[in-house]
Amino acid sequence: MGYSYLLFGFAILCLLPQSTFCITRHYTFNIVKHNVTRLCTTKSIVSVNGRFPGPHIIAREGDRVIVKVINQVSNNISIHWHGIRQLANGWADGPAYVTQCPIQFNKSYTYNFTIIGQRGTLFWHAHISWLRATVYGPIIILPRRNESYPFKKPHKQIPIMFGEWWNVDTEAVINQALQTGGGPNVSDAYTINGLPGPLYNCSSKDTFKLKVKPGKTYMLRLINAALNDELFFSIANHTLTIVDTDAIYTKPFNTNVVFITPGQTTNVLLKTKPHYPNATFLMAAQPYFSGLGTFDNSTVAGILEYESPLHSSPTNKTKTKLFKPTLPNMTSTSFVANFTKNFRSLANTRFPANVPQNIDKRFLFTIGLGSNPCPKNMTCQGPNGTKFSASVNNISFVLPTTALLQSHYFGQSNGIYTTDFPATPLNPFNYTGSPQPNNTFVTNATKLVVLPFNSSVEVVLQDTSILGAENHPLHLHGHNFFVVGEGFGNFDPNNDPINFNLKDPIERNTVGVPAGGWIAFRFFADNPGVWFMHCHFEVHTSWGLRMAWIVLDGSLPSQKLPPPPSDLPKC
Repeated sequence: MGYSYLLFGFAILCLLPQSTFCITRHYTFNIVKHNVTRLCTTKSIVSVNGRFPGPHIIAREGDRVIVKVINQVSNNISIHWHGIRQLANGWADGPAYVTQCPIQFNKSYTYNFTIIGQRGTLFWHAHISWLRATVYGPIIILPRRNESYPFKKPHKQIPIMFGEWWNVDTEAVINQALQTGGGPNVSDAYTINGLPGPLYNCSSKDTFKLKVKPGKTYMLRLINAALNDELFFSIANHTLTIVDTDAIYTKPFNTNVVFITPGQTTNVLLKTKPHYPNATFLMAAQPYFSGLGTFDNSTVAGILEYESPLHSSPTNKTKTKLFKPTLPNMTSTSFVANFTKNFRSLANTRFPANVPQNIDKRFLFTIGLGSNPCPKNMTCQGPNGTKFSASVNNISFVLPTTALLQSHYFGQSNGIYTTDFPATPLNPFNYTGSPQPNNTFVTNATKLVVLPFNSSVEVVLQDTSILGAENHPLHLHGHNFFVVGEGFGNFDPNNDPINFNLKDPIERNTVGVPAGGWIAFRFFADNPGVWFMHCHFEVHTSWGLRMAWIVLDGSLPSQKLPPPPSDLPKC
């Protein structure tokens, strides 16, 4: 019920002078095509305002953000404001065919939302097909004007966005993969702020450089916008302090390496050396890979460079050393498990951790790969001549041709979706051991889960070893959740909950389910609407590892889904 009072409070504040509260920030996103050259290859990409990555959204907690999106390309488009709670405002969430039909050529849609109870870093990206390969940018949420950080204010703040680059059209990559049923071609490079860096051919000129001063503290706003890869990141000879993740403050901890999965954001403090070093330092990211098949095993690098002292003479300079970071082995599951266990919510009076203690609804969802039969007169490249698929509780989610939120709001679900999504696996098996099921086929359907307003929910996400165990970054729209437990093997409902952290678990919107293991999270279903939950590996989402929740209206006006805006796109 707390968010209802928050919404009421913001309504009262908005009656006060706008100079004090509720600043409205306007942006225009023109979806266009423009040429970009990387790795000595030039191609036309879909972008926002001809920028790659796209423009920064900058706001303070409590601000209202209005973004008019004008589609000037032949591709349909929608934009998701990843991690923004969108309280009673699902029409602005953005995933195509879930909360809206996509914006068609020569049409526009205005996203209108208020940032409530969040501060830190999030990001926006296209949410249809694979267009987010080039359509993405940061959301920087500053504290309110009269509030400070729970740590010393940094000297400067710099977004660091990790991405992936394909020399070919990513829409062609996924379309071919879906037709043949095989794995898509992997990317040609990783990028930092759109730049591959000096370790790739023909890319020294396309290197991100961060210039710093000695004895200062910088906040790096790390964002993993890559399509299909989890990443390790490090800066040579420097320690990073993690202070915020998914726009929620954390108990600070130090690390030499940050692990970040697609969809996650992590704010880190970088304290520079007290004196000017005669050296430059590589910052580098490379993938963590826990599955089967091929992947891009290359390394993106940028350069951390100390600004020269004001009175130094270039003629007196000696050649600077270049230090390189040491990153974990690409298959280091143990490092990932140990790293993720360090995250804790602040859980103090100013920023409490509102963890559900008593649970109304419990769910066990198996997530993993599977297959579909190969259509007649086709040659498929999946396992044993089938088509690759992915599922939650063996349901491979089929997106409708209209938007689920509209269907729900107008009571027109017939023929579009059903509400019989299984709360537990219909056919339990040894999820992470042997024997594995002989039949790997999935059920293709549009099934949803219905939750009463403000019900307390516990979800256990269980990885399966069908066609290979693999890490899966799961993202929940419209809600944050508390990660109360995790482990390897099969979840034990009798013994594992005894060890749940119900005091200060980390609060997130995206969590990596470990390969051959499980994650348990809890949340309050306090946001009426239809909310997507999906793997943030774009290939797995395309194969069907996705589902949706219906959260029913509450009793108060602020707890009800309002009517759709007049310019909501039509299918």
